[in-house]
Amino acid sequence: MPTTAASTTTRTLDVPGATLHFQVEGGGPVLLLSQSGEGDADRTVDLVPHLTDTFTVVTYDRRGLSRSTLHDPARPVTMADHADDVARLLAEVTDRPALMAGFSMGAAIGLQAVARHPGLLGTLIAHEPVMPNLLPAADRAEHLAELRAIQDVYAAEGLMAAFPAIARHLGIDPSHDETEDGLTPQPLTPRRRANFGHFIAAEFTAVTTDALDPAEPVRAAARAGTRIVPATGRTTRPTVHTYRCALALAARLGTEPVEFPGGHNGNTAFPRATARTLKTLLGR
Repeated sequence: MPTTAASTTTRTLDVPGATLHFQVEGGGPVLLLSQSGEGDADRTVDLVPHLTDTFTVVTYDRRGLSRSTLHDPARPVTMADHADDVARLLAEVTDRPALMAGFSMGAAIGLQAVARHPGLLGTLIAHEPVMPNLLPAADRAEHLAELRAIQDVYAAEGLMAAFPAIARHLGIDPSHDETEDGLTPQPLTPRRRANFGHFIAAEFTAVTTDALDPAEPVRAAARAGTRIVPATGRTTRPTVHTYRCALALAARLGTEPVEFPGGHNGNTAFPRATARTLKTLLGR
């Protein structure tokens, strides 16, 4: 049944191979926020309050992150697993096509969900998806090589050595990052370290081994009437592979990408401005 409660509800859901932690807050049409990187349900703590007056906002920990536990940690996690998790989560909170805003990894999951579960989503905003298959062969090879190189650095030298490579890959300059005022601190806690480790070691592999035909989400969306909105960060460098993935997705759809505030992580750096952009796009 649709969720209409205005207070935050924290729940768990048993799915094949995992137990998922998710949170529901607000009222109105269901909007699932699917996070980037190591982000769990708390990553958008500054964004959610600016959306709950308009939407029933669902956030969750992807399987293997934070409170979403894997039944068999040795079993590889796939993009199909993530897409199926999205479908099961949404079935718990609504019986209508939902809205979804996916960022980076979350955008790739959203595209996978559109392909695997036609009609699940009414609109998907795909912000700089990590989806090498969208790119031409040479660019795809570069994107895959960068992800595997980060994995190699992490395996050989650990998380702190991998951070500079991740920043370069996403066009992030921590010394010059601008943000809105009053953001909730996001320290590198042991839980975040563990999430980064799972993201790099397991989820990078899910991305680099995924065989989804990039034409399939477009075809499935057309058949089901799902609107896909490609999006880029206003300050993301055009050389960044995820930026180019958004451009390639837009080209397949015959449209232009929508600009969001900030760069690749603009949803966390500019939560108020991101909320305004989401309301404008999803109110159409």
